Amino acid sequence: MSAIDSLPPLRDVIETHELRARKSLGQNFLLDLNLTARIARQAGDLTGCDVLEIGPGPGGLTRGLLSEGARRVLAIEKDARCMPALAEIAEAYPGRLQVIEGDALEIDPLAYLTPPIRVAANLPYNVGTELLVRWLTPKDWPPYWQSLTLMFQREVAQRIVAAPGSKAYGRLALLAQWRADAQIVLNLPPEAFTPPPKVSSAVVHLTALAEPRYPADAAVLNRVVAAAFNQRRKMLRSALKGVAPDIEDRLHAAGIKPTERAEQISLEAFCALARAVAAP
Repeated sequence: MSAIDSLPPLRDVIETHELRARKSLGQNFLLDLNLTARIARQAGDLTGCDVLEIGPGPGGLTRGLLSEGARRVLAIEKDARCMPALAEIAEAYPGRLQVIEGDALEIDPLAYLTPPIRVAANLPYNVGTELLVRWLTPKDWPPYWQSLTLMFQREVAQRIVAAPGSKAYGRLALLAQWRADAQIVLNLPPEAFTPPPKVSSAVVHLTALAEPRYPADAAVLNRVVAAAFNQRRKMLRSALKGVAPDIEDRLHAAGIKPTERAEQISLEAFCALARAVAAP
């Protein structure tokens, strides 16, 4: 019996079902159920929420989410080997866990979820950033999710919460902070995982804002930010010359010196620049 429910410890589950983590799937399993429950608690009060989990593996975080009171968990898992272990969890929590075998990049979870919805996942390293960008750039805002509680490589987590002037500051920070409050809530060393990755990890909690922090057209802002950071060592007047022929005038209109570089520009200033670029 484990510390959080009546199911076996995860090491026993992995041994019983022969679930060796696969590098090709970006798998690193968390085996400490007290730790997975702690991560689940970072997602907030789950009692009235459906929770979307990507890449549950043997189900450590899944059990944490259910034991912390999630109304329902939808788990999307690509690795067919994990299905029997997840089925055992579904049996132990009747009616509260639905598992879909498939690729999270190809499945629309909204068909299976009822609001309010939170997302919590120890994301596979190879798709984590792509999934985050999708969650932050839906067609309509606010999104279907209230919050995202996600495990990343620490380097990626630092990029999400980075401030202007730091080396980690870039498109990911601007994308996340424009529409959400983002903070690192937990750091984990490599030895917390099986097998231990070569890097440290961190859990980031993002809470969706009702509307973006500053007004800007999403497509224009993305184009401006992408161009600025694709040549981050260049002055903005050079990096952005493909965005508008009169880019220096538009930089001035936004209150930005044309000689500054992308990493020096705040989110508010980038939004002002996006409005200036969109203006006739």
